[in-house]
Amino acid sequence: MSTLAWIAVSGLAMSALALTGSLTLVLPAETFKKLVLPLVALAAGSLLGGALFHMLPESIDALGNDLTVWAWVAAGLYSFFLLEQYLHWHHCHRPVAAHRPLGYLILVADGLHNLIGGLAVGSAFVLDHRVGIVTWLVAAAHEVPQELGDFGILIHSGWERRRALLFNVISALTFLAGGLIAYGVSGSIDIAFLVPFAAGNFIYIAATDLLPEITTSPTAREKAVLSAGFAAGLLLLFGVAVIA
Repeated sequence: MSTLAWIAVSGLAMSALALTGSLTLVLPAETFKKLVLPLVALAAGSLLGGALFHMLPESIDALGNDLTVWAWVAAGLYSFFLLEQYLHWHHCHRPVAAHRPLGYLILVADGLHNLIGGLAVGSAFVLDHRVGIVTWLVAAAHEVPQELGDFGILIHSGWERRRALLFNVISALTFLAGGLIAYGVSGSIDIAFLVPFAAGNFIYIAATDLLPEITTSPTAREKAVLSAGFAAGLLLLFGVAVIA
């Protein structure tokens, strides 16, 4: 296949991983309700793990370990702080059924993350098809738990399940867009700054929006389950980083 065909196929395949959330559509509502907070815990660990073990090391490799990297991380944090300020949202004091902007925030962050992932994988395919395949597999290992977690976050934010799945897929299509952009510019534009910026987005969502949600469970069993879910997200992304 041509390089463009590799990029197109890999982009569509990555976007299809967003359909992982459809597995939850066959579950009874009460059963899925019990899974939502563990999925949120998994997502929190995955977001932090992706930022700490993948995006920040990649940022330092690309930009060097100087203040520029951390300035972009701070910009990513601050941009989402402003979004929440503008939307007047305080997660701790509203019921799940409220119209909460967390769902939209996670879609924005995931869309940017997928765009960056598409740029990275597309660039790898431009260099060598084998490098592109390996890069895609590493990215896919990261996306599966994240997409499940993102779907859980949308449901926890009050979204109807089929609507959440549709928007999750739309957000995932930015991966394909990133790959096509990478092919078009052929590495002539340095977009490395987007990596620490997106890392800041992910850290903000995990630390200020998700972790408070999973630290208020009343029973010891629930606390243990959510702690395990959070640890699983971190460890999975750490494992992917070590293997890669």
